[in-house]
Amino acid sequence: MTPFSRRGVIAAVGAALALTISACGGAAYAPTPTTSAAPSTTSAAPTTTGAPAPAPVACNNATQSYAALPSLPSAASVGGRLTEVARRGYLIAGVSSDTLLLGSRNPLTGQLEGFDIDVIRELARAIFGDPDKVQFTVITAAQRIPVLQNRTVDVVARNMTMTCGRWQDIAFSSEYYHSGQKILVRKGSTATTLPDLTGKRVCAPNGTSSMTKLKEYASVIAVGSDTHTGCLVLFQQGKVDAITGDDTVLAGLAAQDPYAVVPKSEPLTAEPYGLGFNKEDKAFVQYANALLDQMRADGRWTAIYDRWLAPSLGAAPAPPAAVYGR
Repeated sequence: MTPFSRRGVIAAVGAALALTISACGGAAYAPTPTTSAAPSTTSAAPTTTGAPAPAPVACNNATQSYAALPSLPSAASVGGRLTEVARRGYLIAGVSSDTLLLGSRNPLTGQLEGFDIDVIRELARAIFGDPDKVQFTVITAAQRIPVLQNRTVDVVARNMTMTCGRWQDIAFSSEYYHSGQKILVRKGSTATTLPDLTGKRVCAPNGTSSMTKLKEYASVIAVGSDTHTGCLVLFQQGKVDAITGDDTVLAGLAAQDPYAVVPKSEPLTAEPYGLGFNKEDKAFVQYANALLDQMRADGRWTAIYDRWLAPSLGAAPAPPAAVYGR
């Protein structure tokens, strides 16, 4: 069954699933907290030998990464962690299993799928010539940095925003998706952004950057929920008029509700996503950046976007440009 036909199945049962998830206390869309302390991860992994971590540098552009390799050489020849991965025979990637369209488990096949999953499969294809040579490890948003630091995984692809603060703890690839805070409304609504919702009730998860931004608009009635899924339940019950959050998250919600849409508009915030790596793995980052450059140029990035996000967010934008020089 194609992703688009599956989308029809998901849309048909979306309301019932959302209500069930809410009643069970599930969090299908983990909010990004305004402040957080990631818990330590108990899983241990061997320490990797290799080049020392790059010296800290001033950060005035979180999307600036290490220069891409001029080509994609044999992974075994690169050295460091990438050579270890090549010798192991498979890649270990930390991903989400409950962020629809980015990384979620297909209820029909049991397989993980989405935009982030396809990007990781392309990385496995580049290393091994086989997109299936990857072991996906499901992690929470709070675990993204710890599992890289203790080397439980080789790479994280879990809609992680690149920030200067996070560069102190891990390394990032070049930006592979540019997200931003938008709104979800009912089809037929003329509203395209928060200022258009004067006097309307708009939902965002409590304690998140989305709620912080929402509260800047005094003319809009802010309604909190535990998760974006909880917001979807309120939206489907008619208790709120709109939902706000990252456009990728909203696209996943819209895929569950045939009467919801994410209007085309300029985002209220900038949320650049990068693949996460251990801070010591500069050569691995450079290899990944070479791959991402190829994907931008040869249309693979656009094809992945069209497969997962275009039905909810519209035609693919230009891929985010790589920024190098770190």
